[in-house]
Amino acid sequence: MNPRTKADALLILITLIWGSTFVIVKAALDDASPLAFIAARFVLAGLLLYVLLARGKVARRSLVPGLVLGAFLFGGYAFQTSGLALTTPTKAAFITGSSVILVPLMVMAQGTRLRQPNIAGALLGLAGLYFLVLPSGFAGVNRGDLMVLVGAVSFALHIVMVGVYARKHSFLHLVPLQILTVGVLAMLAMPMDTGLHFRWTARLGVALVVTAVFATGVAFSVQNWAQQYTPASHTALIFALEPVFAALTSWLVMGERLGGKTLLGSGLILAGMVVSEIWGGATPSPVEG
Repeated sequence: MNPRTKADALLILITLIWGSTFVIVKAALDDASPLAFIAARFVLAGLLLYVLLARGKVARRSLVPGLVLGAFLFGGYAFQTSGLALTTPTKAAFITGSSVILVPLMVMAQGTRLRQPNIAGALLGLAGLYFLVLPSGFAGVNRGDLMVLVGAVSFALHIVMVGVYARKHSFLHLVPLQILTVGVLAMLAMPMDTGLHFRWTARLGVALVVTAVFATGVAFSVQNWAQQYTPASHTALIFALEPVFAALTSWLVMGERLGGKTLLGSGLILAGMVVSEIWGGATPSPVEG
């Protein structure tokens, strides 16, 4: 298996992890407010990564890139979570998934030319997301929608910048720094949360272990390694599979029925991935750092 294929396979795996943990996180938020949960999840994951991945030390030259990535990642989580309180989950899911087209636009703004299959793949992915989360109507854009959009832009910037830094800095240093940055920023922001609460329960403990170790520590380590070998636009397209995996998990665990729109949306995203993968261009070359 060549590095590009391995990178894509691992990115699909972490997208599966993110999609399948939705039910766990949703239940945990009954015991902890969003910022408190984010702080606990990312501080725990960051400390584990600092000890196990970075071996207790990071390169000074990776400090600023790690802080930048952490700031974008925190912005994505903070604005998405805040916006969810003011808009519907389906609208929020579609807006967040718009990173599948935001990332190619940002890459082109950097001066990188994308081939037509890359653009076609992104558009197919966006169309697929629309059918996956198609609400009864998009009428009436509210403040929550705009906040989720800011979060989507922040997530997209994170994907783009990981693509830039991952080929210049070791992921062993980048990952602990950015994860700890998210945790610290969430802690600093907690006083602004009027509904702040944290009630320790077994359910919350399980959620923190699962999300900190697998959905954060393992997932972001894999992302930062894999983006040495696969373009940012293609990574965003793979991440569009998250609602597909969330729907499949709901079907398997909760018996939720998968309708025709869900199957159509999933098919369009997969089609977009195939178009981008087969005709989209060469693998980026990693740079040692």
